[in-house]
Amino acid sequence: MSNNTTEAPDAPQQDSVLSIHGDTRVDPYFWMRLTDEQKQAENPDEQTQQVLRYLEDENAYTKSVMQETEKLQEELYDEIVGRISQDDSSVPYFENGYWYYTRYEEGQEYPIYARKKESLEAAEEILLNVNELAADFDYYNARGLQVSPDNKILAFAEDTLSRRVYTIRFKNLETGEMLPDAISNTQGDGAWSSNNQYYFYTTKDEVTLLSNKIWRHRLGETVDNDMLKYEEKNPSFYIGVYKSKSGEYIIIGNQSTLANDYHLLRADQPEGDFQQFTPRETKHRYSIEHVGSKFYIRTDWEAPNYRIMEAPVEATLKENWQEMIPHREDVFIEDMEAFQRYLVLTEKANALPKLRVMDTEANEEYYIQFDEPAYLLTSATNPELDSEVLRYGYSSLTTPISIYDYNMRTREQELKKRQEVVGGHEPTEYVTERLFAPARDGKQIPISLVYKKGVRENAPAPLLLYAYGSYGNSTDPYFNSARLSLLDRGFIWAIAHVRGGQDMGREWYEDGKMFKKKNTFNDYIDCADYLIAEGYTATEHLYGLGGSAGGLLMGAVANMAPDRFNGLIAAVPFVDVVSTMLDESIPLTTNEFDEWGNPKNLESYQYMLSYSPYDNVAEQAYPNMLVTTGLFDSQVQYWEPAKWVAKLRDKKTDDNLLLLETNLEAGHGGASGRFQRYKETALEYAFMLKLEGKD
Repeated sequence: MSNNTTEAPDAPQQDSVLSIHGDTRVDPYFWMRLTDEQKQAENPDEQTQQVLRYLEDENAYTKSVMQETEKLQEELYDEIVGRISQDDSSVPYFENGYWYYTRYEEGQEYPIYARKKESLEAAEEILLNVNELAADFDYYNARGLQVSPDNKILAFAEDTLSRRVYTIRFKNLETGEMLPDAISNTQGDGAWSSNNQYYFYTTKDEVTLLSNKIWRHRLGETVDNDMLKYEEKNPSFYIGVYKSKSGEYIIIGNQSTLANDYHLLRADQPEGDFQQFTPRETKHRYSIEHVGSKFYIRTDWEAPNYRIMEAPVEATLKENWQEMIPHREDVFIEDMEAFQRYLVLTEKANALPKLRVMDTEANEEYYIQFDEPAYLLTSATNPELDSEVLRYGYSSLTTPISIYDYNMRTREQELKKRQEVVGGHEPTEYVTERLFAPARDGKQIPISLVYKKGVRENAPAPLLLYAYGSYGNSTDPYFNSARLSLLDRGFIWAIAHVRGGQDMGREWYEDGKMFKKKNTFNDYIDCADYLIAEGYTATEHLYGLGGSAGGLLMGAVANMAPDRFNGLIAAVPFVDVVSTMLDESIPLTTNEFDEWGNPKNLESYQYMLSYSPYDNVAEQAYPNMLVTTGLFDSQVQYWEPAKWVAKLRDKKTDDNLLLLETNLEAGHGGASGRFQRYKETALEYAFMLKLEGKD
């Protein structure tokens, strides 16, 4: 392997023979796979040294190739960070006698979680200063903050490796002291009993990292005394435990691709046993909200786009459910937020969200109106059940994230905060559009895009086309101040709302998974062709971006339509589809058989093999490519992109750029902290600007 950074690394090939269904694949880079123990060993073995040396050589090569853009990267980073308010804070919300909020201090990477008793004029109490906790770590993430009902104890979880494996700790909020209780190998979230004595939490399988057990911990006792309350035996399910908004129930939530399942325990009876809400079914997705004497149920039972039903608390079996809101073919019920008197639904029609407010006492309803052609709506923090104020978030490609308090009785709203863009941002200087691209099978694929006024006059313009298209995750058009660094340099930013997400309803998702996965790839290519045909861009100025499952999309497109793009950016890409889905020891594998298929079944194997980016690398020309990954990624293992790049180097017939950047300290989400992650963004932007001759 060369250590000359002016030459691309040449990874050694050590053929591994992989056989199933009478079919044999030869993987020359299987040796790149390390165990967690190998990665963390103080004295790495020969294989570990070889892998780390290869990743370091790739990083050095990337640095060498991009050296001429270092000044530009610094400029981009300074621009992006410079737009972020250094001393930002969230809008306070009221819960159980306290106003809670999060704030940042100038120059600090991590948040400070704080509260004030009864009034915003009261003295500040610091719950957690994450900057202090993170001081001794390269990576640090705190999550799952839960204050006990008596407001005296804080439970929180910390991850110092970016593997999404958390240790739960407890802090006495009266004295500021950390309690000796520490619970390792957890999911991070949890729920308090009403008497403040017990904390319920989730642990993970130490090999697959799937959450699989719910425990009850008594504060002050050793973890060895914790009681196992539930164990999930089906590896296709994720599980977790949380408290109902009403505070009356501790709920175990089980979720797979096709089904949900819930078990409930009265929070004031923590030593009791959990009771199943209704028997689990093979295919039934639903969610529940408790209000008073009933549960609201959002369900896909005989309703692909979901309907709303209700059931009394004493009779929650499915046979007792009564319909409130029927199913509609053209409207997808995405979410629900319950209040004592009101029920708020987030609905989606024609890829646009709507907020539907229902007054359950007056039996009246209405929609909150929004005018922009493409936007994002989210229900914000609404912890109080007995409230007539809905807090929601609004954003578009030109409007910064805005938090509103909406009075559901008077129908008046108040803007509580709009994301500050330091240095100023004028939305009217930018144009946002909603287009529909014809797919090859006749479907109309929505495209949301934004650009600075005047850019179309110089068409074709450089255009970055983003997409995800998996797990039913919709890609909503929202504002991102970092994006201004591209828009102000003449780029168009576009989102292809491809099948595999739920942008156009549940069918949109079903039409982009399992044996229809190739629709996702075809939709993306058809959107690219449409944008070229309509004069927005041209092949020599078109760039693609996707991460994780969106990185799979980039990999598939690179094989299927390499001549459409000048460059592709694949972030933490899932590209070794068949080998990963055959290995049930890898996190996420068993949980995702209903998303991709199980390659131990011949038909699934053949279909997945036909599009798996790694298995379909060919001797052909590829576009310029930047690939990023994290050594400690538990979602998409680092060896997938590393192997993929090595194979591309060996096979491709062009002289275009192929760069691999590995964060040797981080995982799936990249660097921790609010600023450092933008180093990666600056690299991505500089990569495209270099290709545009603007470095």
